[in-house]
Amino acid sequence: MSKAFGGVSALADVTLNLTSGRVHALMGENGAGKSTLIKLMAGVLKPDRISVSKNGNPLQLNDAQDAHEAGFRFIHQELNIVPQVSVAENILLGRDLPRRFRFLIDWNKVKTQAEEALAFLGTTHIDVTKPAGDLAAGDKMMMKIATALVSADENEPVLYVLDEPTAALTGEESEMLFDVIERLKSKGAAILYVSHRIDEILRICDDVTVLRDGKFVTTNKISKTSKADIIQAMTGRDFKDAYPKRGVSIGTKTIVSLKGINTANLHNLTFDIRAGEILGVSGLAESGQSQLLKLFMGIGRIKAGTASFIDEELPCSPSDAWARAVAYIPRERRGEALCLDMSARANIVLPHLGDYGFYAKPWLENKDAHELGEKVKLKSNGVAQPVRQLSGGNQQKTVFARAIQGNPKLLLLDEPTRGVDIGAKYDIYHLVRELSAKGCAVILTSTDLPEVLGMCDRILVMQEGRQAHLLDRGEMTSANLLSHFYTNHEAN
Repeated sequence: MSKAFGGVSALADVTLNLTSGRVHALMGENGAGKSTLIKLMAGVLKPDRISVSKNGNPLQLNDAQDAHEAGFRFIHQELNIVPQVSVAENILLGRDLPRRFRFLIDWNKVKTQAEEALAFLGTTHIDVTKPAGDLAAGDKMMMKIATALVSADENEPVLYVLDEPTAALTGEESEMLFDVIERLKSKGAAILYVSHRIDEILRICDDVTVLRDGKFVTTNKISKTSKADIIQAMTGRDFKDAYPKRGVSIGTKTIVSLKGINTANLHNLTFDIRAGEILGVSGLAESGQSQLLKLFMGIGRIKAGTASFIDEELPCSPSDAWARAVAYIPRERRGEALCLDMSARANIVLPHLGDYGFYAKPWLENKDAHELGEKVKLKSNGVAQPVRQLSGGNQQKTVFARAIQGNPKLLLLDEPTRGVDIGAKYDIYHLVRELSAKGCAVILTSTDLPEVLGMCDRILVMQEGRQAHLLDRGEMTSANLLSHFYTNHEAN
């Protein structure tokens, strides 16, 4: 498989062999060519050169319909859904809906097929008649996975391609998915599994192929490789310390102070954050982590308690927050952070346009965006490139470049490394450490427990929107943290 864009090679003569009944991992840093490879297999990109065979017979993949008829099913990383229509309609999107009397849609069968696909996943709590946009992020991903599992499929699937399927899932939901993968394996399906979570790859995959800069690096059996081998193959370098150590002591100045805060969704929040401190916020999915961050962006009304940001009231709106040096990295970069058809430059300077004065100054915006891009190690064809064309990791770095432009006093990070590769994660961790060393207070939410334990000075545990516990550094172990997720007690 080969593909170039504008004379720049995205994939160069890559060969991939997938075997029935085995899970094959595809790994590489953002920009390595994984997404291009998947799009070529799906028939949505025209290749410069490709040769495909199925069971030894040549296969043409001219479009997405060819891929579907060949039995290829794709579960993409980004949650591209139609939010206004029902869950059931989203699950059967692109298929001929069952009909009565050849003309009328049989909505009972639509509902049944959708429920059966979710049941195969082990998910029975989702109401398939409700709008898809009302679902939590994890349920949206379960819905997307279910689209590939519709039992009434006219073409028997032989290959499932899963692109970062656990990025938006809880640990429990991920286990349900792993069980489904085992069942698909037992039925003889081949599975191509794309993920940046190396521990996950080592656990559920049988083989691994690594790409770097659009080129094939290696294919190995999982039983004959290691985490260090994969990292070396992906990046060309070793990572001895995944999480950079704190080099500067936490300051004495209080940046954030909450005392007995209650809102419509949050209860009993009492904590302070000092300059340079990194506070982790953890708990089961939908426990209020994102709502807490948004409170500092002026989203949500305080009903009781007192709160301050640098001895003043909390920001009253997102624009007020940015103006007062509060920077926010939201959970869903494509849906909440980026204007995909705009350039990297436009996205970086967007909340800071007031700093350039009454008249536009594109030359100054270009200069700032270029310098910030270099600071976050953004890989692009220049700051004029539309962010839609960037890899997931470089889209996230664009959002970080925006955040650091204002020299933030408070940095809000909601799942900051979701769907980015090990190299980009390392760059992001170092960037957070650098901001912390300059006195920026950081609040970090993440479902990646090693990330929270490795980066944070204290961890706030939340249960159903309520502050349940505040762990100091000496208490921060994986077992202790997980025990507080499920133990009902008041914060101390």
